[in-house]
Amino acid sequence: YFGALVRREEPLQFLSRYHRFISFTLYLAGFCMFVLSLVKKHYRLQFYMFAWTHVTLLIVVTQSHLVIQNLFEGMIWYIVPISIVICNDIMAYLFGFFFGRTPLIKLSPKKTWEGFIGGFFSTVVFGFILAYLLSQFQYFVCPVEFNSETNRFTVECEPSDLFVMQEYTLPAALQNTLSWKTVNLYPFQIHSIFLSSFASLIGPFGGFFASGFKRAFKIKDFANTIPGHGGIMDRFDCQYLMATFTHVYIASFVRGPNPSKVLQQLLTLQPEQQLSIFHILHSQLKERGLLPLPAIQAE
Repeated sequence: YFGALVRREEPLQFLSRYHRFISFTLYLAGFCMFVLSLVKKHYRLQFYMFAWTHVTLLIVVTQSHLVIQNLFEGMIWYIVPISIVICNDIMAYLFGFFFGRTPLIKLSPKKTWEGFIGGFFSTVVFGFILAYLLSQFQYFVCPVEFNSETNRFTVECEPSDLFVMQEYTLPAALQNTLSWKTVNLYPFQIHSIFLSSFASLIGPFGGFFASGFKRAFKIKDFANTIPGHGGIMDRFDCQYLMATFTHVYIASFVRGPNPSKVLQQLLTLQPEQQLSIFHILHSQLKERGLLPLPAIQAE
């Protein structure tokens, strides 16, 4: 996402081109230093800390990276997932507090089936409404892109089909019940149902996992940064799982070829390679009748 900006600066071009190799080399240097630092009678502790470091990187750094990638797809892909997790947490608590009778899981004795089910339906409705509201604003739906002319990042675009109101035909059963044949929706609202379902049905297992982890180490909270709530990880146990699912969901069902990114990659090629691609593309577009022949000849 920052490639076009970094490549404009001469000193950073080397880092931009070889950053993966440089990062891997630094990791190998740390790995070798760890092996050389092994001390007899302390092997278990040292490997324990080695494993702890890698698990922390996997849970925190890797998933935080996915959060940033979701954010660059458009603010709506960040706001909706994080909001529905918060909604599910609140509504599950309220339904459990007022109607809870049946325990859900031993790891969290206060969780109930009533809260779990009530949170699910509330979250789906909330996500559906929030998706409708945010889909109307360009600022939330446009991906972040670097504008080389203004030398700044922008969130201006022609909204994709996901955020254009469309008419859907209802199933026959619903037509008879509601007396409607069609309904107008943003396609993103349909995606929000799947996101909300995951946040309600699978997301809580991130919290259950964290509860089991804390019980294994006999601690109440990961930290005490937030009085009465614990640390940051105590609030983000479900959020990281949700962010990972959102990233996989976008890559699998939403994301398509991005002309801006393709152009950025083309601009990194040698001039001869760029000309070769131009001639091939020009020839194919002309064969398909997408380029008016007289206009090309006139040029």
